[in-house]
Amino acid sequence: MNRSLRNRILIILGVVAAAVYFAFPLEKRINLGLDLKGGMHLVLKVDTEKLAENARNDAVLRAIEILRNRIDSMGVGETVIQRQGENEILVQLPGITDRDAALAMVGKVAQLEFRLVDSDPQRLKSALEGNIPEGFILKNVKEKEREPVLLEDKVALSGERISDARVSFDTQGFGQPYISLDLDNQGSAEFATLTRNNVGRRLAIILDGEVLSAPNIREAILGGSAQISGQFTMEEASLLSLALRSGALPAPMHVEEERTIGPLLGKDSIEAGINATQIGAALVFLFMVLYYMKAGFIADVALLINLLLIIGSMGLLKVLLPESQVTLTLPGIAGIVLTLGMAVDANVLINERIREEINNGRPIQAAINSGFSRALSAIIDSNATTLIAAFMLFQFGSGPVKGFAVTLTIGLLASLFTALFVSRTLFNIFFNLGLMRNLPMLSFWAGSKIDFLTMPKRVFAFTLSIGLIIATVMTMAQKKDAAYGIDFVGGQIQEYKFSRPVEADRLREGLRNAGVDGIIQQFEQAPEVVMIRSSADTYKQVSQEFQRMFSDNKFEILRIENVGPVVGKALRKAAVLAVVFALGGILVYVGFRFKHFDFAAGGVVAILHDVFVTMGILVMLGRPLDLLVVTALLTIAGYSINDTIVIYDRVRENMLKLGRKNLREVINESINQTLSRTILTTFATALVVVALYFYGGEVLNTFALCLMIGFVVGTYSTVFIVSPIVLALQRKK
Repeated sequence: MNRSLRNRILIILGVVAAAVYFAFPLEKRINLGLDLKGGMHLVLKVDTEKLAENARNDAVLRAIEILRNRIDSMGVGETVIQRQGENEILVQLPGITDRDAALAMVGKVAQLEFRLVDSDPQRLKSALEGNIPEGFILKNVKEKEREPVLLEDKVALSGERISDARVSFDTQGFGQPYISLDLDNQGSAEFATLTRNNVGRRLAIILDGEVLSAPNIREAILGGSAQISGQFTMEEASLLSLALRSGALPAPMHVEEERTIGPLLGKDSIEAGINATQIGAALVFLFMVLYYMKAGFIADVALLINLLLIIGSMGLLKVLLPESQVTLTLPGIAGIVLTLGMAVDANVLINERIREEINNGRPIQAAINSGFSRALSAIIDSNATTLIAAFMLFQFGSGPVKGFAVTLTIGLLASLFTALFVSRTLFNIFFNLGLMRNLPMLSFWAGSKIDFLTMPKRVFAFTLSIGLIIATVMTMAQKKDAAYGIDFVGGQIQEYKFSRPVEADRLREGLRNAGVDGIIQQFEQAPEVVMIRSSADTYKQVSQEFQRMFSDNKFEILRIENVGPVVGKALRKAAVLAVVFALGGILVYVGFRFKHFDFAAGGVVAILHDVFVTMGILVMLGRPLDLLVVTALLTIAGYSINDTIVIYDRVRENMLKLGRKNLREVINESINQTLSRTILTTFATALVVVALYFYGGEVLNTFALCLMIGFVVGTYSTVFIVSPIVLALQRKK
């Protein structure tokens, strides 16, 4: 064993040891996303329209500070509170299960005011008739059956002077909770002056524009203390005291986007993701060993190291970038599973190249070296284009989609290292140990002589594609907004899991009783799971009606997703930009690498074809287009161009070797030479996608279905769409 090989072995052992160190134990090394451990993801919009221009920026910053104080008081760990855009705030609350309390806490303005009540009955009578005197406002007292009162417009004392707020109880009555207030020094002095000068008058206590009470001032209050009563429940009093302690928000806030994941769905998602990973990996490993035998075993070892490197890299990122919120999400698990399938592509390319070299009469060692060298450019180019798609997903995606982009990127980089460095080292080790005297492999498609570019085949392919594109346009025009998920058009999704299956008719009856106009969906694999899609927030009505109707059939909330129309439009725009920039990046890269715009144009047209046709088939099957589908479509774009680049790479090589043949013959021969790799890679990737479809859980079901359709369409377009387009463009020249 030479020194170079020993150094390579030491590098691999060092990398594996580091990966193991940073990967385990998993629960400590890797941050789980909200979709895996449960919690709330909120996008809050600060309503700054009524504020002065110079106060708008300060209002958002002040709101972030107040929210952080409120959330810290709740004891929520690992929270994310950060500015997003000009006037939006992103809030992530891991482990929060009380949705109503959390929404009330983050959205409550808690603007407290004290105003004097006008005691002139004539002015009050005039105000009730619609003639409100200047300098006064008309309100109703909450605790006295909407008693009308006329208040001075001038604020006598604001809530900014509160130093503490706590819940107390009425010991003389029925233990009714109220809120005790302590004022700071300046507030105590102002309150003492206010009450001393207005003994006998009523003082209204106003919270967020609502008059809670208006008691009489019997004497001067000198101690700097006050109390607010308003027939509160214990929960309401606790929430209000917390909001008053942390300070009033500078402006109202609205929930633009909400994604609440229950702990049960998170647990189920983790189990489903692990099952899908294990099954997909097992199928791929078995296939590689059966088909490539010794070379397949080496590929499996490289794939195992690849999986370990992905997990270890995420653990390392948590250490190096603790504030980056690099998390493992459910789509991230899908990214790991998918990476295993796509990492096979590099190993298949290498093994097929080694096979060709052996068939050309080269000895084993020379065939191995030549196989790796000849496969290098195709492997780098195909992974680079997928990395472009992953970068655009990260740039324009949100939450879980970013998680998918991160794991896909890490997986692709890890697969480059394992395929080109680890696999080659293992081949050399086996050869030095005398275990590589021969290299048997199965061969089902080698030496094919199919003419893929005959006119009848081209006419049939273009007719089929045009037909699918027309069907897609008609379906999208017919369904309009119904073709999109709530991510793009707004609305709400509620998902419940009952202890026993429930009938759809009873569910519809419950929605009618609650006055909810929604769509009910049940799943064949899990009939106890119910999903409701509505255009507005109907959570309270639905949950209350379900509690009444199904009192003997307990249910848990799996998730609630609520997206406003403005956010939906922004997400749709971001998705379009991600696709456009990804295609543009791929076009530039392919054009630069192959020095032919015709090749780049053919590849991009094929990607557009694959994305559009896959999207159309998905909509025809009744699956909504959402952020996960966009993620799948960009993955398909990367996969599709991978296949195309492998053929382009072989065309470039054959144009030098087969100089006497015309371009049509060179392309046709290149397709035949790479046909085995195309079929094998598609089959291996399909194994993990099928595992995702059946065992990855219902959240990833549409995602996996989209990939299954896209991979088949992508393989078809590589052979029957790209090549005719390149030929047509060349002939025009």
